[in-house]
Amino acid sequence: MTTVYQTIRVRFQEPVCFIQFYRPEDNNTINDLLLTECTQALRQYQDVATVFVLEGLPEVFCFGADFKAATGDGEKLGPEPLYDLWMQLATGPFISVAHVRGKANAGGIGFVAACDIVIADDSAQFSLSELLFGLLPACVMPFLVRRIGFQKAQYLTLMTRPVSVQQAHAWGLVDAFDSQSDALLRTHLLRLRYLSRQGIQRYKRLMHALYDLSQSRSLAIDANREVFSDRDNLQRIERYVKTGLFPWESEP
Repeated sequence: MTTVYQTIRVRFQEPVCFIQFYRPEDNNTINDLLLTECTQALRQYQDVATVFVLEGLPEVFCFGADFKAATGDGEKLGPEPLYDLWMQLATGPFISVAHVRGKANAGGIGFVAACDIVIADDSAQFSLSELLFGLLPACVMPFLVRRIGFQKAQYLTLMTRPVSVQQAHAWGLVDAFDSQSDALLRTHLLRLRYLSRQGIQRYKRLMHALYDLSQSRSLAIDANREVFSDRDNLQRIERYVKTGLFPWESEP
């Protein structure tokens, strides 16, 4: 029986499972339901898929946390499910591929950095905007530093502005890009299909042992909780949700 999802679209073409973020009305931002559904899809297919491909929409891959959900009432899952989902992409017994088109921002960078391979088209842009609101890309950083190194991750964090796909490729955040990224993705998948499940499992186990992301989990989660419990930060976020104005902009 096919599972019906609200925030993602899933299709399985053996041995590849495609997971598409699908919140077009909300810029493909991350809410609790998206985290729950992505985690569920990984669990459902990881015994039959050797490759998972994460995709967004042509204009936006994923734009980070849903600020409307962050400032709304009701119980929230907290940062643990997000970090654990990225951990599963980074260490699970499969090859994870991010196919990035358009904008990837904040938590969207976390999805990108957690994946084993990153394919992009020439419209892709990459940014970390958290510090503009007094926040930190706390959960993103262990994955991003692992992928591109400390100083490049720091520069991307402090400057808060988007970088082009060409720059992201030079830094190692993107492995390959082309104006026809669908064709580029197919070429990669044709090769990845040759890898055995056992070989992938052994390889991922080794890589996790070489760079253990679980050691950074508590530090990242504590930092995330700190900035999202700061009253001033929450006021900045709420104002942005209501007006679309950044903290330094004056209301007309």
